[in-house]
Parts: sequence; C-alpha cells; structure tokens
Amino acid sequence: MGIPCDDIVLVQLGSTPTEPSVVTVNCPDKNGLGCDLCRIILEFGLFIVRGDFSTDGRWCYIVLWVVPDASSDKVDWESLKNRLLSVCPSILVSYYFNQPSSNSSKPSLYLLKYCCVDRKGLLHDATKVLTELEFTIQRVKVMTTPDGRVLDLFFITDGLELLHTKQRREETCEHLIAVLGEYSISCEIQLAGPEYESLQAFASLPPAVAEELFGSELPDKEDFSRVLSTEVTQNKASITVDNLLSPAHTLLQIKCADQKGLFYDILRTSKDLNIQIAYGRISSSVKGYRNMDLFIRQTDGKKVVDPNQQTALCSHLKEEMLHPLRVMVTNRGPDTELLVANPVELCGKGRPRVFYDVTLALKALGICIFSAEIGRHSTSHRQWEVYRFLLDESLEFPLASSQARNRIVEKVKKTLMGCSTLPTKDVSDWWCAGNKSLTIHSMSRGHLARQWYNNPVCHLGAKELKMGHLACDCTKPRLPAHYARLCNNCLLLTAPTRRLEITAVNLVTLLVSA
Repeated sequence: MGIPCDDIVLVQLGSTPTEPSVVTVNCPDKNGLGCDLCRIILEFGLFIVRGDFSTDGRWCYIVLWVVPDASSDKVDWESLKNRLLSVCPSILVSYYFNQPSSNSSKPSLYLLKYCCVDRKGLLHDATKVLTELEFTIQRVKVMTTPDGRVLDLFFITDGLELLHTKQRREETCEHLIAVLGEYSISCEIQLAGPEYESLQAFASLPPAVAEELFGSELPDKEDFSRVLSTEVTQNKASITVDNLLSPAHTLLQIKCADQKGLFYDILRTSKDLNIQIAYGRISSSVKGYRNMDLFIRQTDGKKVVDPNQQTALCSHLKEEMLHPLRVMVTNRGPDTELLVANPVELCGKGRPRVFYDVTLALKALGICIFSAEIGRHSTSHRQWEVYRFLLDESLEFPLASSQARNRIVEKVKKTLMGCSTLPTKDVSDWWCAGNKSLTIHSMSRGHLARQWYNNPVCHLGAKELKMGHLACDCTKPRLPAHYARLCNNCLLLTAPTRRLEITAVNLVTLLVSA
C-alpha cells in the first residue's frame, strides 16, 4: 500500500541543454523538508529558476524548474533523485502515524590525506573531484611545505554512504590521481577517529576581525566593501505582509535580486524561525529580480499578526537575502587572509559548495592558496561556518594593494552568488565616457555574437573598436553600437602584463587607448 518510490521524486530532463529540467516531489510533509530539498539541489550545482509547492501539513507537492550552474560540468540526475528521495519521510510511518523520519542518522566522518606537488588551481581541482563524487567537505587543512609540496587533509562525509568499502576508497584515490596526474604523490582514506580531533582544531578569529565580519548591523560605508560587494549592497529587497487576502495564512510578497541559493536561504530562515509555508510560488527572474508569494503561518497554526513579529521576520529574511555570505580580506600577521562566512542551520548543516566556489574564484584570478581551513564560530545569536585562506603573494597580484583586495572580494562574492558571468549587454550600456577606443590585438574571427532582442547579429572581425561603432567587418558595416551586441568571452585585449577578456563585467574597467 502506498506510492512507489519512483513516483515520490520525478526528474524530467529538458529537451534542450538550455531548457530547465523539472523536479517533482510528492510525499508526506515534515518540518524543513523544502529547505532540505533545496539544499541538495544547491549541492548538485543547480539553480532554481521557477517553483511551485503546496502542503496541508501532512502531504506536500513540490515542482521545481532547475538549470545547471555554469561551473558544473555534468549533473548525475539519477544520483540527485536518490539524494532527494533520501530526505523524504517514509510514507507508511510518517503519513499514517505522524512520526518523524528515521533516516537522519549522522554520517560517518572520514579523513582523506592527499600529498602532491604544489601548482596553481590544485586545491580547486581536488575539491571538484570530491564534489563530483558526492562527498561533502566538513573540515579541511591545507599545508604547503618549503620544498613545494602540499598536504591536503579533507574531513569528508559520503553522500552515497559507501566510503566504508574498499572499492569506494580506491576509486576515490584513483579519480584524484587521474585528474592531478604527475603532481600526485600519495593518497589514503581512513575513518577519522578521536585521535584526529586536534587536526580539526580551528584558530579563533581576532575580536576586531570577528566584529567586522559578523556585525549584525552592516553599515553602508565605503571601507566596508571588503565585506559586501558594492553590487550586492545596492540591491534592495522588499517584503509586503498581507493578512487580508487569506483567512488562515499570512501572505508574504517578496521581491529581491536573483542569486544562487536564494530560495534555499529563504526556506532555511523560515525553518530556523519555525515558520511553516503552506503554499509558495517562485516566479521566473525578470531583469535580474525575482518575485515570490509565500502563504505562511506559525507552528501553532495561527497567522503572523503581531507587528513586532512581522518586523522581526521581515528583518531576518532581508538580511539572509541580501547578505547570505560574508567575504573580507584582512591581514593575519605578515600574511594576507581571505575570510568567507555563512550561517549554519540550527540542525548543524553549513551551506553547500562554498569551498568549491571560493577555490574556483581564486583559481580564475590565478592566486595560489598557501593554507586553508574550515571551522565554526559562534556569536551571540547564531553559529557561522568560516573558511580561512592564506593567500600567496605574487608579482602579478600584489595582495597589499587595496584594489587587488577589492577585486578578490568582488570575484569571490560574485562566484558564490552565481553572478560571476553576467548576460550579454548592449555595448553602449558599458562604454566609457570620452573620445576613447579599444585596440583589439587578438580576436577570434568568425565568432558570432549572441542575438539579443532580435537585433542584428554582428560578425566580429575588427582590428579597432571605436566609440559609437562596433566593427567595420560585420553583417551591416558601421552598425551603430546601440544595435550591435558583444557576446561574453569573444574578444581579447592584450595588456602589457596579461591578456584580459572583454566581458559585460569588466568592459568599462579595461585599459583604453586614447
């Protein structure tokens, strides 16, 4: 009796690579189920572009439209389905006897010790392998020796719960060695017993640094750009509370900037505040903003009518939507340290893929990581997961420069929030003021720019890009710039020290020739 497991979670793949896939969950409800599902979806590197869900408190029906993150090479959809199924309550037990699910036993912690020769991007490449194999990195210690070797200590849990088998351990080491190749020296995995507790120790943050990183009031100061990127702080979130539309529920109408993990942050906050969502709709993003309608009630089944409770709820939601992560670069003695922090759920789980995204951003910037560690920090009202990276100084990237530090914060923040690559923009939207032009020394001829709003597609092949005109070698010669669009990553500018890509993000900040 009951519903077959195959019908509890359904995944319908998009007919084209750009079409969203549809994830449907139809199962008994439990407290925080939506948060758990969205956390797994985020862990698999997927964006929720649209969603609908409803529950009567005992049974729920959830439909989510998802697309892969640009940094995700592939998605194991069958594994995703199994992971989503694992957090759904048992039908017979939960539905008929209203008992909590018993499939929440704490997974075993393992220690992966990997030794190799150091190189740029090494830590991210190793992290990418572990992520693709469905491991969750709980703690990490990365140490570089004077002779150029690196010892990585990953404390991990296995999403497949197979790491106790010899085959799973051997396959994991084989994957790491295959990806890192000749740089590999040794790899071993073992159960992390009490004797390894000292390796998981986390040095406390200096009080001044902790105050700046975790300050409850985030001031709008120029020097606070180290913690919050300018682009993010300028975005506003609005929440309207309506108790008239529904006789049994309070309606929250939310509008805020679209970003990776947005719906996870909202459901995580609602779960921690004991707010039950009976019905919700996530609309598609419009001009970078997203609208959501949430019908909520308290655990006692009553609406949220107290003005103080409404203010507190909206304040918490706005903080988590605008500032779900904290990023700053500071000094640690003579060294430069990157700090990234995110709130921990009351159940003790941290945010997925943070370590992956940070190492990806640093690799893209060409910055080497001397050491890294993950730990927890408690403030008066919550616990945080803190990622600490000691960065290597280089001639190409002088870390003492405030400009370089701001660039690190911006890149890390945008990668974490899913906006490291913006959509194609009109050239005139990003052009510098004044009579200047960009000289293109190297260009991939024959590349077609993406068509935008049904305007003409330019056939790029110019040697010089002048104010007001895109290229002399396009489908319509001397096409005005406001009709012609540059696609991301199609042009290259040769600077004296390095080659930079002209994208919507950095077009206006590139060196220009008068």
